[in-house]
Amino acid sequence: MNNILRIAIQKSGRLQEGSLKLLKDCGLNISNGKDQLKTQAGNFPIEVLFLRDDDIPQYIEDGVADAGIIGENVFIEKQKKGNIIKRLDFSKCRLALAIPRSEQYTGLTWFEGKNIATSYPNIVSDYLKKNNIKAGIHEISGSVEIAPGIGLADAICDIVSTGSTLLSNGLKEVELVLKSEAVLISRIQLEKSKQDILDKLLFRIEAVQQARNNKYILLNCPNESIEAITNVIPGMKSPTILPLGKEGWSSLHSVVDENDFWEKIDQLKALGAQGILVIPIEKMIK
Repeated sequence: MNNILRIAIQKSGRLQEGSLKLLKDCGLNISNGKDQLKTQAGNFPIEVLFLRDDDIPQYIEDGVADAGIIGENVFIEKQKKGNIIKRLDFSKCRLALAIPRSEQYTGLTWFEGKNIATSYPNIVSDYLKKNNIKAGIHEISGSVEIAPGIGLADAICDIVSTGSTLLSNGLKEVELVLKSEAVLISRIQLEKSKQDILDKLLFRIEAVQQARNNKYILLNCPNESIEAITNVIPGMKSPTILPLGKEGWSSLHSVVDENDFWEKIDQLKALGAQGILVIPIEKMIK
């Protein structure tokens, strides 16, 4: 099946939702019925495999799947052969060390000689070695947060999103071990036909990501402010400028980065911009 790229995604959960949304935003026609294990896009040479996220790195290494969307933390933990080829900017979280709230934290040396419960023994072991800390590691597959409370461990290392689970179990976060997000991974060496398909998918992903990170902006401005406004929102090359029916005024169209949006708006208003419209961009190709 050299003319088909097999891509593995999580079969359930938030990572699956984000993965399917990304693929569909890229224009892929994918059906994902309940308990479905695989499906083929109707309009793109891709077959999607629905797997346990923990199994995806092994499937990639074994060549059963050509690519996959997975949490960076899982990929690093499993230590399987593969390449991270794109960070996808969703399912962001962090892997952190946490201790009982009643404990006074004195720095990393606090963990010396302690026992740490975690589902990520490889990452934790590498982190401790890097910081010259000797501690015991208890690998458990779930409910890591209760380990200190039942006397299994002195501390934990687990995925944190909001911190509410730690709080409800009497724990506090003290050290960041790893920042993680969804990533696109692939086999070490893909056949050229499959690499070509992956490159086409990457092109679409980048267009979707660019669109998410930018807004299309339209505004009216006095002609004497056009140069100053162009310096604030230069756009991809330069803004589009159209004369208005009102003498001395123009309509200016450009693109603004989402991260700079509110700061730019304040600057534009100060320069006399009026009737500012901000429109989401579906796809953006540079």
